[in-house]
Order: sequence, then C-alpha cells, then structure tokens
Amino acid sequence: MPSIVSVSTFRPPNIVEQKQTAEFARELFKDDFQDIERLLSVFQNGQIQKRHFAMPLKWFEKDHSLQERNDLYIKKAVDYGIEVISRCLDNDRFLTNSLPADEVEAIFFISSSGVATPSIEARIMNHLSFSDHTKRIPIWGLGCAGGAAGISRAYEYCLAFPKAKVLVLSVELCSLTFQRNDRSKSNLIGTSLFADGAACVLMAGDQAAVKTKKLVPSVLKTESKLLPDSEDVMGWDLKDSGLHVVFSRDIPMLIRNWLGQFVNTFLEKQKLSIEEIAYFVAHPGGKKVLDAYEHTLQLSKEKTSHSRAVLSEFGNMSSPTILYVLERFMMDEMKKGDYGLMAALGPGFSGELVLLQWGKGI
Repeated sequence: MPSIVSVSTFRPPNIVEQKQTAEFARELFKDDFQDIERLLSVFQNGQIQKRHFAMPLKWFEKDHSLQERNDLYIKKAVDYGIEVISRCLDNDRFLTNSLPADEVEAIFFISSSGVATPSIEARIMNHLSFSDHTKRIPIWGLGCAGGAAGISRAYEYCLAFPKAKVLVLSVELCSLTFQRNDRSKSNLIGTSLFADGAACVLMAGDQAAVKTKKLVPSVLKTESKLLPDSEDVMGWDLKDSGLHVVFSRDIPMLIRNWLGQFVNTFLEKQKLSIEEIAYFVAHPGGKKVLDAYEHTLQLSKEKTSHSRAVLSEFGNMSSPTILYVLERFMMDEMKKGDYGLMAALGPGFSGELVLLQWGKGI
C-alpha cells in the first residue's frame, strides 16, 4: 500500500494570543451586538490559546481590497509552500536520505482561501528543482476536508503508479479573507477560530525507492461522502469585497447525526470496528466539533489529545490542520500493525475518511 513517508509544517510569523483577538473583536463588533460580551465568550471557550497569521494584527485594522488581499495570498502561499516542501523533502526525522525535488512525479495542491492562475504549485516549481514534467493537480474548494482529501487522491495516484513519489501541499491563509464590514455572527465566530498555516506530505508508492528511519503509516483505504442539499452549512459567499465565511451553528449537530454511520459503515467494509482504531487523526474544526466526534464515536479524550493540542496552538487553519495533527502522530513511537483513522469534514457538507496502518520503515 502507498505510504506517508514524510510530513512537515510551517508556522507563519505573526503569533496572536486569543485575548488579543477578543479585544480586537470587541472594538469592531461592540456597536452591532447588544450582547457582545456574551458572544465574545467563544474566544475564551473555544480552547484556542494562540494562532499564527501571515500579517500582524495591526494590518487588520484597515480595509483592504480584494486585489490587495489576493496578491498577498499568492505571495505568501508561494513563500510558505517553498519552505514547507523543502522541509518535507529534506526531513531527517523521517527520511534516511533527502529526496531531490526532480524525483517528485506529481504535486497535489490544496487550498480554498485565495485564487491564482497559474496555480500556486506552478509558481513554486520556478523556485525549486522540480522537473518540468511534474504533474500538477490543484484542488480548490474542499475547505477543512482538503488535507484528508489530498491524501486520498495521492493514495489513488500511487496505486495507479506504484513507483511514484508525490507531494500533497496544503496552504491556507484564512486571515486574509477577513471582512471588517461583515457584522454577521458567522464572521464573529470565524474571527475567533480561523488562522493561517501550510503543510506538506510526501507519499510513496509500494515500489518507490524511499527509506524511512521509523515506522510510518500506509494508507489502506479511503472514502468520501456528501450530505445532499447542504451547501449552506459551511464555505464562502463570494461578494464584491471578497470571500465571506459561511459557518452554520448546526455543524456539531450534523456531526452527531451523520458521522457515526459514515465511520462505522466504512470500518465495517474493512472488517474493523472503532474499538480497533488505536489513533484518531481528527481535523480539529473547533472545540464543539471535537466534542461531537467524541460523543458520536464514543472516543476518550486521549484519542483526540493531539487534535486538541493543535487547535490550542494554531486554531483552525482549514485544510492543513489535519496534517499538523498527522505530524504529531508520526513523531510518536508507534506499534507495528496499529490502525489509525483520519477524518475531516468540509463544505458540501462532506466528509473524508482515510484508514491508516503503521508498519513501513526500516
């Protein structure tokens, strides 16, 4: 089975404590909500301590045009992508030897927070030593589900081409979509939750010549699922001023009513049960999302500890977030044969599951 042999993450330079963003939101929203103090409790109750942004907090005090914000998205996404790809290919935590960029056969680029044509991975290829025959597969619009979906699509590519080495690059700059003049509760919630980040995964087919220093997970199976007629649950509304966040308060309820059957049916097809899953690699969409995971799947808080730690330190970075969680699991000492389940939910409303098993490595 194709294996995840390296993963790397990047921390954008501007660290903002949650109490700072709460004060920022108070000043911005105080004249629009009579119950502003009650609403601001989401900043304290969301279990987020700090987040990383591409720009300093002062930058958000002024209005910025869609063009200015998207130009910044392109520049920062290229810069962060170059950095995180370089770290992934020269990663002495996992790889016995560094991998030259020209040995990468395909790049899956995942993002939903900006627009670029040519897409970001093409621009990055002009800065690193990729072959000009490297296949480019940009994927837009999957939101928080994008990181897991990128793993799924790379897995399928490596099944078809077992000698292949491919990258999944995920970059999101959610902060650059911030709308100062949007006084909706969705925007207030988004202000408390979303952040910026970049992550990269190197996946290798069964016949790829890649040696690892420790046990790494193989992908055994994946599955996608769409909830019909649920376009208004999460995503973006595109307006003249840019991308406006759509974030339904019903997401935790949807998880409780929908996810359990999705997960259990998927595992039953593999002749497994949730009790046999040692590691739950969950996208931490927010505290209530993780609570819903635990309730629906009857998981202990230990099973979501890495997800909660990433949420606390980084907030919700959309698609890369689950790869930050994966990195922490891959740094742990794992037992050969143990199963893991990667799970992420995104616009659609949709879900992506990836069944992992640790075992490859020298």
